Amino acid sequence: MDAGAKDGDDRTDEDVRQGGGLTTGEVARRLGVAPTTIRTWDRRYGLGPDAHTGGRHRRWTATDVARLERMCALTATGLAPAEAARLARADAPSDQAPPPPRPAPAQASAGRARSRAGSGLRLGDVRQECKGIARAALRLDAAALDGLIAAAIAEHGLVTAWAEVIVPTLQAVGRKWESSGEKYVEVEHFLSWHVSGALRLAAPPVAAARPGATTVLACVPGEGHTLPLEALAAALAERGIAVRMFGGALPVEALIAAVRRTGPVAVGLWAQSRTTASRPLAQHVAAMEWGVLGARRKPTVLTLGPGWAGQTVAGLPRPPGLAEAVATVQSIVGR
Repeated sequence: MDAGAKDGDDRTDEDVRQGGGLTTGEVARRLGVAPTTIRTWDRRYGLGPDAHTGGRHRRWTATDVARLERMCALTATGLAPAEAARLARADAPSDQAPPPPRPAPAQASAGRARSRAGSGLRLGDVRQECKGIARAALRLDAAALDGLIAAAIAEHGLVTAWAEVIVPTLQAVGRKWESSGEKYVEVEHFLSWHVSGALRLAAPPVAAARPGATTVLACVPGEGHTLPLEALAAALAERGIAVRMFGGALPVEALIAAVRRTGPVAVGLWAQSRTTASRPLAQHVAAMEWGVLGARRKPTVLTLGPGWAGQTVAGLPRPPGLAEAVATVQSIVGR
């Protein structure tokens, strides 16, 4: 860690006033954003320091930092940066007129406009929260991302937040990655990791296993996309249903062993791709039996995910989304 980071982060507003202000790097660490983000806000929206010291180094006063904090808070809600900057400048103290945006040469301005358009995400007609989450993901702003995802789950409930906030944002990031030569792969990984953490935090402790009432969830062999299954595990735990989650690419032998050891009432098999969905595997698990002779039981196998399209297994439910999967498992457990 940079030793200067601690010194800068520990300085109080009074220290800033007495000591001539913070450097751009210190401000960035305090706000949890990249220094380039602060410089961009300065250049595009006039959110730079009110006063300049000699030389090329800029010093940010407590008033300057407060304006940037307001900018961060507004953009985190999904507000467009230009509008957020206008409001942040309007909140400046009345005795200090906010500086106007600095003009730039026409050629450089055009280049920045193209860059800005190229880095945006096509979200379409979505909830406002999607825009805030997308911007936090693009900034790699961990604190803001965690807060926004948690707030969406708390406000809308886990199932609705997944379907109407998280999934549209994940899809937009995925499209951006695919269309830009994997340029934004770090954003997708970053967002997925934080969504996974939020799902676990939102779910209550896993219910104790009960005979004939446990649900096993696993990705089929070769399948590593676990997030949708994590959302289902969290939603079932939220409803007090005992879940045993085995994550991605569970080998066939391990899946069979898990089913035999837990005796589940339901087994959810996730396949993102048609190349990983296996009809024989689903049929084999659905035919497994356990229990005393004369009262043997079989699990109900749910074929989950787009990979099962065109691979429908007769007699096995294929719920199309999270809400339907939750309802199906609840119905099975309640029998």
